[in-house]
Amino acid sequence: MATAASAAAAAGAARLAYSALNRRPPGDPKAWSRTNHRGEPVTLLEGPAVAAGAITGVLGLAVLRSRTGSAGWRSAAAAAVAGAGAAAFGAYDDLAGSGDRRGFRGHLGALRHGEVTTGAVKLGGIGATGIVCAALAGGSPADVVLNAGLVAGGANLLNLFDLRPGRAVKVAVASGALVATGGAVGTVPPLAAAAALLPEDLGERAMLGDCGANALGAMLGAAAAGLPRPARIALLAGITALTAASEKVSFTKVIERTPALRWLDTLGRPGAEGVRAGGVRAGGVRAEGVRAEGVWGERLPPRSGGGLGGVVPPGPTGSLAHADTTARSAEKTDPTPQEE
Repeated sequence: MATAASAAAAAGAARLAYSALNRRPPGDPKAWSRTNHRGEPVTLLEGPAVAAGAITGVLGLAVLRSRTGSAGWRSAAAAAVAGAGAAAFGAYDDLAGSGDRRGFRGHLGALRHGEVTTGAVKLGGIGATGIVCAALAGGSPADVVLNAGLVAGGANLLNLFDLRPGRAVKVAVASGALVATGGAVGTVPPLAAAAALLPEDLGERAMLGDCGANALGAMLGAAAAGLPRPARIALLAGITALTAASEKVSFTKVIERTPALRWLDTLGRPGAEGVRAGGVRAGGVRAEGVRAEGVWGERLPPRSGGGLGGVVPPGPTGSLAHADTTARSAEKTDPTPQEE
């Protein structure tokens, strides 16, 4: 009962926050606007709305469980810190990052040359957030290190999947369900918040951005702290392996080449039947000016010789997602080797 109520609170808070942020976006409205891989304008405000809803939900769950005599404040505080910290550093990278350096290699390479990128600041900030979160959750020194890795690793990994509409949320749902099988009910509020705004994501009106994807991944990692140690070790090993693989392998290309994954990935998107490995169809017309491997939240350069080029197709009105877009790309790329 408490879990269901917290899920409803998280979903409701996320919808309310999204509506409020669209009416009064913080700072410059254009800073929150991007153009996706199909040339559709989208807003990054889904990210802070999901983070706000998820944090509301986990705190609500702690309140409801305390009334039944169940302890839960430490885990709730840890999850809230994980979500708030990851969201803050992710938003900083969303708004201030240039996207010139990408992935661990890019940011660490810049540091070796004395350049501190926004991505490097985010990596360090989320790492520190993971340590604080793990310390709040408690446990032995080994558990603190392990749980910190789950928070920071989960935040980074989920962000790598925010390359197509709805993909990161679908991965979060699958991951959260896996963690929940071990009894970690703390995954429910974050997933409910993300699911509440999934229609906006799939409808190509909004995207999680670094803010939302980092927050969602961090909170799922914090929830995993309730699993037995062997399960947490296996989970962290999987996160590490996938993160390392992302430096060499394109997740998007793997998904496109695997029929079952491609079907799941495009499920719920408008015109999903038009998506093919060789290109993207927008409204039944092949979008020659849009790269099939393009970035979800990136402004792509127009191609000469026809097609959609740099023209943004008309979409629904009444949302910040349709404000003028900025020329700066979001740092949302599928880290693929140059030769690919």
